[in-house]
Amino acid sequence: MIIVPQHARVLPALPESGVSRTENDHARAWAALAPLLAGQPRVRLSRDAGKTYPQKYERTLTEAVPSFPAAVRIFGTDGTCAAIFLDFDSSVAGIDWVEADVRAVQTWLYSCGARWIEDYSPNGGRHVYIPLADRVTFSQARDLVEALGNRHRSLDKTPHQNLLHGCMRTPGSPHKRGGYQQLAMSLNMAYDVVRRPNSDSVWAAMNADLAAEIAAARSMRLEQSFTAATTGAPAATRLTAKMSRAMQQMALTGLYDANRYATDSDARQAVIAGAAAAGLELTDVERRILQGTWPGLASFYARYSSRNRIPALKRDWAKALSHLRKNPTSNPRNNNVRISPTSQPCTQAPGILGRAASKSPDAEHRFIRTWRNALTLREHAYQDSRTGLARRMVLRALGEAAHMTASRFIEFGDRSIAVATGLDHTTVGSHLRALRGESNPLVTLVEQGRGTKGDLYMLTIPEDVKEAAEDLSWQKGKIHALRPVFRELGLPAAFVYEALEHSPTPIPTAEIVRVTKLSRTAVWEALEVLAAWKMISRNPTRDWAVVAATSLKELAEHFGVLEVVAEQLNRHRIERIIWKEWLSKNVHTVAELLSPGEDYPWEMFEGPPDDWTLADMAFTAAS
Repeated sequence: MIIVPQHARVLPALPESGVSRTENDHARAWAALAPLLAGQPRVRLSRDAGKTYPQKYERTLTEAVPSFPAAVRIFGTDGTCAAIFLDFDSSVAGIDWVEADVRAVQTWLYSCGARWIEDYSPNGGRHVYIPLADRVTFSQARDLVEALGNRHRSLDKTPHQNLLHGCMRTPGSPHKRGGYQQLAMSLNMAYDVVRRPNSDSVWAAMNADLAAEIAAARSMRLEQSFTAATTGAPAATRLTAKMSRAMQQMALTGLYDANRYATDSDARQAVIAGAAAAGLELTDVERRILQGTWPGLASFYARYSSRNRIPALKRDWAKALSHLRKNPTSNPRNNNVRISPTSQPCTQAPGILGRAASKSPDAEHRFIRTWRNALTLREHAYQDSRTGLARRMVLRALGEAAHMTASRFIEFGDRSIAVATGLDHTTVGSHLRALRGESNPLVTLVEQGRGTKGDLYMLTIPEDVKEAAEDLSWQKGKIHALRPVFRELGLPAAFVYEALEHSPTPIPTAEIVRVTKLSRTAVWEALEVLAAWKMISRNPTRDWAVVAATSLKELAEHFGVLEVVAEQLNRHRIERIIWKEWLSKNVHTVAELLSPGEDYPWEMFEGPPDDWTLADMAFTAAS
């Protein structure tokens, strides 16, 4: 007697009548398979017709078929996957080659006793999914897929080479060329495979058969050199204000230099030692692992059972502390990133210093808050476009800088504003020129920069809105430039979050549109992005409010944005060194500085931000 497993009969119900059979098939395939194949219940949407699947468009995975091409996350927050995803790309060598490679892989899987699911794309590409009874680590999955990729030319290895962004469309997902990912087998059979995944013995057989190719793939990694960003990084035992970039990347991605660390265990211990040396606590590391902020480090602990992972972490932490005590650094540094080795820039020009110094900080703050009212009244003049949004953010950066220095006069160079806004410094320069060139500007150029000093700007309240700005109540809360997390989520999301943050009560969508001066479409998309990351929520009356428990800094760390900011600042420091060398060689007198010749490199003359500017305008804003 043939016994049909009960789970093979538990399929999602058909949608309501009136929907075509084809749509029913796609909806059922997505609902039945996507949640079980995904490494975590998250899906990324492509709003550019399948070209990219950005992290900001990541959503909670549901049984409803998305309207856009959708790819599920392959790896979970613990750095493991529930299935192997094989993507055979027809653009590499054509459809015939794809079909030949798929037949060869199917023959190999059959010889190993494996069961699989297959679908195909409208453009001729094919996907093969190998569900696993026990999740495997990022390193294990990458080794197997790279080994298979060396055998089969059309197999794309990249989805399994990226722990943070590896994703793939599953059966039922819309395709960029129209149509859907279609099963090459019955849904009943595919559902049975995913509900009765491959056992450990099958996984062992697959790896045993590929042992030579896996060894070759590892040897190839030994021959590859890491980028300059990771080579020459500080040793893990050195006490630093923060973890080295190499350690952070290992914790995030699970990738490491095979010439330096022989195994995952060695890499894991290096990350733990680096975290301890940087002044982090054990609870900080544990939180980052459990919350998925460091999936790479979590994948190193996946070899342990769930109940033994935290004890293993504690043992590694004790080893790291013991090692640091035996190898103390000779010059320990303070871990407080807000203390700068450089002085704060002057915010007054010599000609107006005496007059401005007589103003009290309270009077200046009152002026700045009135200027913020003027900014609110004038924002409608900036169109809902990339240029308009960028100029609004540049003005906010100037307002934040004014509050920080308690002065309406601002001597932050283009690169300082670039850090605060996430823009390129040349773009910032063009926006500042446009803003100061308006008929009733909100900012006025007082003195052009020379040498290592940037342009000196003054916040100005335009006469046409001065009376109204003075009559308005001052806005509560801080004015922020672009907080790091919004480098990933986008400017519209930053303005929508700001409106909700400053509102004392939840507000409806229509009010958000009015306050932000954005289009209704842009607001809806921003609300969707913010809600997907649990930054905002909607109450029963369908009004929106900020979720205070969600940390913007933790999200920025999750997105890897803080690393981008650090890279930008490091680039600015190098530019500062080059610029000072140019000055020392070419400018010898004050007259030469004030009246530069034709060879004066105007595009470089404004100095990059000092360390204190980074601490206050970038990382503090992330909190």
